[in-house]
Amino acid sequence: MNIFDNKNLYPDKEIITYIENKTRNMNYDNISRTKAYENYYFRLEEIQWALLAGMVSRNAGWSMTDLKGIWFRKALNEEIRSLLFMTFERANWMIFQDAFPQLLVYEFSKKLDKPLFHLLKHFNVSTFMVKEWELFWKKGRKDRLMNALIINEQNVIHKPVIEHKLYKKHVFKSLNFRLQELLHFSTVVFPTLNGKLFGFSVNQFTQLTKRIELGKRLSWLLFHSGLYDEFINFAKTVVHTGTRYDYEIFMSGNRKRETPLLRTAYPMVSHSLDENKKDWFQHQHTKKWFKDITIPNKYELTDWFTHKQDQLHLLTILKEYNRNG
Repeated sequence: MNIFDNKNLYPDKEIITYIENKTRNMNYDNISRTKAYENYYFRLEEIQWALLAGMVSRNAGWSMTDLKGIWFRKALNEEIRSLLFMTFERANWMIFQDAFPQLLVYEFSKKLDKPLFHLLKHFNVSTFMVKEWELFWKKGRKDRLMNALIINEQNVIHKPVIEHKLYKKHVFKSLNFRLQELLHFSTVVFPTLNGKLFGFSVNQFTQLTKRIELGKRLSWLLFHSGLYDEFINFAKTVVHTGTRYDYEIFMSGNRKRETPLLRTAYPMVSHSLDENKKDWFQHQHTKKWFKDITIPNKYELTDWFTHKQDQLHLLTILKEYNRNG
């Protein structure tokens, strides 16, 4: 029987257990997370953040397998590539572990026709998001909830990942800005079935506010730029494998797959929960993060992507040339 079939059957404890198990199962790897986000959006389209999270998760998967591709294996040593993978993987995992229970609590609330957001405390969700879900239940403001979830996700990973001493020293501070750009740290692309790419970049990736602004621009691109149908068609048509060939196959030119499928490239990573996780909110002033943002005029990145690939190839060839004297 479907867990939602009987509105009076499930006490809080059973709902919590179901959500814990479902989140654990779907937080297996980047492929399962992406699928979970997008399938959730296809069920409940008012939660627009779920589609945004799915599309950004696709980018994380592509960045992971880039590190196993022929060019990055030549450009970077194994230690750096492993650290970069764990940066993507840890952030991806932490956001899902925090956000997916929120999505499921809302789904239960809707199916059972009563707000259940008091359950969020069992999943260590920020008090900031508890209040935002309660507001959404009453007012139904989709854009407000989208922004709140973007603000939350970036705060969730800021100290444990972006400011973690290991990643900070060996990833974010040791690589020069050009290499960070080549590694796609600061750029997210949304593909289409006609081979065009759209997206935005951000400078100063390690700054919390800059990443929040990037998320808000991406949400505008997804839902308010007039390209929604093209993006949703891609998401519904193309199964996420974690390789950029997912979208390169639609681009002009005789392209070949240069990176492996994610599940052939990486084993499952076992993560541990932070038992001492603190609420990032701590009565911070969040009003500044809800302000409107400026949208750059240029957001088609098809030619940019090709140029960036050429840059990477040239850099790799030069490094090999220097190594070989």
